[in-house]
Parts: sequence; C-alpha cells; structure tokens
Amino acid sequence: MAKILVINPNSSKSVTKSMDECLAELKQRTAHQVDCIELAKSPPGIENDDHVIEVVPHILDAVAQSDADAFVIACFSDPGIDAVRAATNKPVFGIAESAYLTALGLGGAFGIISMGPSSIGRHLRYLEKLKLEKRMAGDRAINISVPELMASDVTQGLGEIGATLRDQNGADVVILGCAGLGLYREALQAHLHVPVVDPVQAGTIMAINALDLNYGRTSNV
Repeated sequence: MAKILVINPNSSKSVTKSMDECLAELKQRTAHQVDCIELAKSPPGIENDDHVIEVVPHILDAVAQSDADAFVIACFSDPGIDAVRAATNKPVFGIAESAYLTALGLGGAFGIISMGPSSIGRHLRYLEKLKLEKRMAGDRAINISVPELMASDVTQGLGEIGATLRDQNGADVVILGCAGLGLYREALQAHLHVPVVDPVQAGTIMAINALDLNYGRTSNV
C-alpha cells in the first residue's frame, strides 16, 4: 500500500476535517492510504501573498519528514509547489493546478469561486504562469475568511455566485477556489447543472493515478 499525504498548509483543523470528509469516497475506492494533515505553525487561513510565502517552509518541512509516496498541496494558491517538486523525486500535486486541468476536460471555460477579492489577482497570475488564463470565464469572490467559512453555511452565496459565473461569464464548469469548500460540491453541482470541481478531490485523484500508473519522477526539476 502506497501513502498519499494531503497537506493543508494552514493551521485550521476544521479545514482538514472538511477535506477528510470530502475525500471519504475516494479513500474507499483506492488501495492507497490517504492522510490529511494541517500545519500547526501556519496561519489559520492563507488569504494573501504574505501568507503564501509564510507557509512554504512549513510545507517543505512536512514533506521532508514524511515517508509518503506522493504529496498533495491543499491550498488553492499551490504555495511552494516548484520548491517542493525540486526537493523530492516523488509526485507532487497542487490542488489549483489539478482543478484547472480537470476543468479543461469537462468544458470549454471555467469559472472560479474565490474566498476574497485579494485571491483573484493571485489566481490570474498563476493561470498566466500555467498559460491557462484564456480558458477562465471569470473569478468571483464570496468575500469570507477561512475561519468564517468553517463556522458558516455558505450554500446560498455559492449558488448565487456559481449562477453568475454560468449565466453572465459563460462558465460551463465551476471550480471551488478553496480547500474548505468541497462538502458543498454535490449540492452546488445539482443546483447549477454544470460540473463543479473540488480542488482537493482533483489533486488527490491525480496522486492516486500517478501511483496506480507508476508515474514516478527520476530526477529533481
């Protein structure tokens, strides 16, 4: 049995619990062990560029101390993904990149539901780096912090923003732009009648496939 470590780079146990719950079905379907952890030294939410920079050393430490066979960085900014890939020969997946690649196979244009306005520019810069910005229909924020999200029910807000992305921006796939939103995926998809991608599930599925198909990495890049 191989091991997949899904790293929540913030310190929120509630986010980790939410991730665990939305991965329950995948865990049942795979022979691999999937573990989710948070990083105690990190802030409770990763909501700005300073937070992204702050958590990278903690992610690198977690990877260095782990015997996992593949890693998933479960923050929608994919903090430190290049550095982590350079530090290990094992497969490493960022949930944002994984969600984008999943969405590309499901429709012509995707929309992103972000946590706050500050996330939108960061997402665009990353999409430009990945050369995927032309496939983004829109990026709209629900204007809530991670701690507030974990203490609230945002079903109505997600539905309204998802419908706007679909009807006004032309998105035929919607991506949940936070690791803590996965438990809303099925209800939102039923409401919108378009595919809704949970990035944590997308990243974990890619890690499972990499192990199943032996997509190893032979050298650091």
